[in-house]
Amino acid sequence: MATITSLGVGSGLDLNGLVEQLRTAEQQKLIPITQQRNAQQTKISAFGRLESALGRFQDAVAALNDAKRFSSQKSTSSSTNISVTTAANATSGRYDVSVTQLAKAGSVATAGVAKDAVLTTETAQLILNFGAVYQDGVLQPNAEPLSTYTLDIAAGSTLESVRDQINADQNAGVSASIVNDGTDFRLALISKETGANASITGFSGVPGLSVDTSTYRAGANAALQVNGIAITSASNRVEGAIQGVSLELNATGESSVTIERDNDALKEAIQGFVSGYNELKSTLGRLTLSTGDRETAGDLVGDSTVRSIENRLRRDLVTGVEGSDLGVLSQLGIALDRTGRLAIDEAKIDALIANDPQALQAFFAGATAQEGLAGRITNTVDDMLGTRGPIKNAIEGAENRIDSLNDRFTRTEAIIERTIGRYRTQFAQLDVMVNQMTQMSAYLSQQFDALSAQSGSRR
Repeated sequence: MATITSLGVGSGLDLNGLVEQLRTAEQQKLIPITQQRNAQQTKISAFGRLESALGRFQDAVAALNDAKRFSSQKSTSSSTNISVTTAANATSGRYDVSVTQLAKAGSVATAGVAKDAVLTTETAQLILNFGAVYQDGVLQPNAEPLSTYTLDIAAGSTLESVRDQINADQNAGVSASIVNDGTDFRLALISKETGANASITGFSGVPGLSVDTSTYRAGANAALQVNGIAITSASNRVEGAIQGVSLELNATGESSVTIERDNDALKEAIQGFVSGYNELKSTLGRLTLSTGDRETAGDLVGDSTVRSIENRLRRDLVTGVEGSDLGVLSQLGIALDRTGRLAIDEAKIDALIANDPQALQAFFAGATAQEGLAGRITNTVDDMLGTRGPIKNAIEGAENRIDSLNDRFTRTEAIIERTIGRYRTQFAQLDVMVNQMTQMSAYLSQQFDALSAQSGSRR
């Protein structure tokens, strides 16, 4: 009897199709596991969005947890001649600034030489002279240098190698370059810093190099007046002429500088706090939206972790602040509305910023970073976002459930494959049996036909 090599050949039945239908039916057992796994992954993503929203709110709170924010100053200049920056200790006021001279760097060049000429056959010492000397505002070109700097120049050096050796020495105080004057080449030196004392005034010590005195340009200090007081500075960045103020001198001329409290920055920080919380509240609302329909409901609807976070934040917002005359947030003109979002009374906030910034500082920043409303909320959010906080725990729990579901999915797949294997074995046996029965039926039919033929011939 022939061996059955393909399922269904012996019986003529579509047993392969039947096996696939059974496989499809068995695989329905995987669908609930996949759905549960997807639900846990969705929850992890939702907690990630909540983490991001809390982080943004935390940044907004941090802006109010800095006492300097409540006394910060801003500065303006009446012209582009001066750029102004202020520190926290700047004193409010208006200052007339007159710049008569900008600080500049000194420079000098050598007489012309051939580019490839060897300037010294032995090791030489290049001596750089510094310090432009002025007397009653008049440059004294022949005065003794205020300081010198010496560096070794290797034997056999050319103009290019001298340049490279100077530039390789970070303490040389000058930058060197080569200039082609149309006939020969010159080594040009320029001081790295502005001001009279840092000005290069000349050099000596290398036999093949000499100073071209006509190229000497002396460095000079900046000269300015602040409210009539004469000030000099080696740099065009003038520190300390006005307390807590840095003046960047861009051009000569007259300017007025105004220093005043930066009320706009403080209000922006308070508005940022309000909008940061409302954004967080909106995120929480979307995540916990209850519609009665799984497809449209929020990804964390009914989650106890989210409810706990909302309750803690709300408690922080409505609880009074010790050591503050304002007491509670609503006294600032900021209160929770019926939707749970913060609403701000602009006029009330503006009045407090203008008239009592110290009270705002005590309320938000407190005496230390842990006190005040901002410090309290910061501690709460830090705890929520911490490595052992409720969000990390919730994410870790969902990840563990996914791992468990993955194991369950793998086990169920193996069970399904064993079941399908058993079906195949049974169908193969059925195929053989049907084939045998078909062959037996054919044989018996032949025998009956033969008997009928014999009976007919006897008649």
